[in-house]
Amino acid sequence: MNLAAAARCATRGLPRPTFRQQRPVVQLVRCASTKVFFPNEPSAPSVKTQIPGPESQHLLKELSAHFDTSNVNMLTNFQESVGNYIVDADGNCLLDVFAQIASIPLGYNNPKLLESVAKKESHSALVNRPAMGSFPQHDWLPILKEGLLAAAPSGLDKIYTSMSGSDANEMAYKAAFMWKRQQQRGSATSFTAEELESCMENKEPGCPNMSIMSFKKGFHGRLFGSLSTTRSKAIHKLDIPAFNWPAAPFPSLKYPLEEHAKENRDEEARCLAETERLILEHPSPPAAIVVEPIQSEGGDNHATKWFFQQLRDLTKKHDILLIVDEVQTGVGATGKFWAHEHWDLQTPPDIVTFSKKAQAAGFYYANPALQPSASYRQFNTWMGDPARALLFRDIYRQIQDLGLVQHTADVGQYLYNGLKRLQEAYPNEITNLRGKDQGTFIAFDSPQRDELLKQAKALGVNLGGSGVNSVRLRPMLVFQQHHANILLETLDKILRQ
Repeated sequence: MNLAAAARCATRGLPRPTFRQQRPVVQLVRCASTKVFFPNEPSAPSVKTQIPGPESQHLLKELSAHFDTSNVNMLTNFQESVGNYIVDADGNCLLDVFAQIASIPLGYNNPKLLESVAKKESHSALVNRPAMGSFPQHDWLPILKEGLLAAAPSGLDKIYTSMSGSDANEMAYKAAFMWKRQQQRGSATSFTAEELESCMENKEPGCPNMSIMSFKKGFHGRLFGSLSTTRSKAIHKLDIPAFNWPAAPFPSLKYPLEEHAKENRDEEARCLAETERLILEHPSPPAAIVVEPIQSEGGDNHATKWFFQQLRDLTKKHDILLIVDEVQTGVGATGKFWAHEHWDLQTPPDIVTFSKKAQAAGFYYANPALQPSASYRQFNTWMGDPARALLFRDIYRQIQDLGLVQHTADVGQYLYNGLKRLQEAYPNEITNLRGKDQGTFIAFDSPQRDELLKQAKALGVNLGGSGVNSVRLRPMLVFQQHHANILLETLDKILRQ
């Protein structure tokens, strides 16, 4: 019985079919890595009730009277969650392959990170909450150098810290606009009286006609400015006024990439040609192009490194900035610390934004001209969070000490190969498998995606979706082969129905 038939049984109130007792398609390796990241981690999922169970339903009902619960995936007991396992309010323990939307780097209740927040310096940052825009703490530079700057992408040695991924992108956009206007003036500070007066009326020349170019199906946040570059789902943008900014087509490739090289190269060339046309002809000239290394919310859409190399050449040719949005792809998830390292660029991006697995946020850059020419132009009270920067310092140390970037590359290859065997066995249920050689940043399409996610959760595996019918895998950096085995066995069991 396939997923559609199982869904019909559920809709009609019929009992779910039992799993056929037949030989599993995927024969799994049991001798996983000898490393033990969480000795106290459960050996397998444990599901006691339906999900959500009675306690979760009760608490959600109470919470909904005061807080929007329409987006809730699971009411979570974080105190009981451990390692790669997430526990809900009913005591159901699930293997978490979604990791708070790709945001947990080193597992729940990681002992080293618990030690980190117990330190006096973390207490000071939390209790005194420095207003970093005006009152940065005295040891801010060594904190940055030992953590966020130590992890900086090659060629980028400066940083702005912010509060979230959306905030990081908006700050990057502001930096691009100020940089472009400085170029056009030929001076950093020679503002005219007309500019100073007109900007207070939201008019030109003080508020110039410029844009940030993004790509169709891209996602760059839900704050007001970043939302004009988000193109993944209509519900994100509905009813919100937006800027007239250009959207270039992102390549729609065929998978596996290596089997469709000619067609994919033609598609990427087509998209690059349209990108250049928009640079030259759009009524709001772009100061920068923002792009994700892998379009995540929009359906896990990939492009080849040739595409990104050519895109970089376009930005250099037309003297605009390249902003790489690494909010979801950064910090080791793709088998490189930063996903754009896969591109082998001759010159680094102008700006790289980050958040999520970093547990902090901001953007990296190198060009001093991207710093504003006057105080308070790139500013807010908090300008990031030193407590989170301290936490990242210990996240980075543990990633380095445990070799978790290479570990993720290795486990990703193992997981991808297992999914490939599943795709061969169930070609109508798993399609467009993608993410080869991209660590555990893997996805596939399913015609009954939502039903598959529901059944996986009922069997103790928490997965995520993206786009229209994509299943995206976003495990933590401490995800191991034995966790991959559980995921593969669960998918096999569902697809054998």
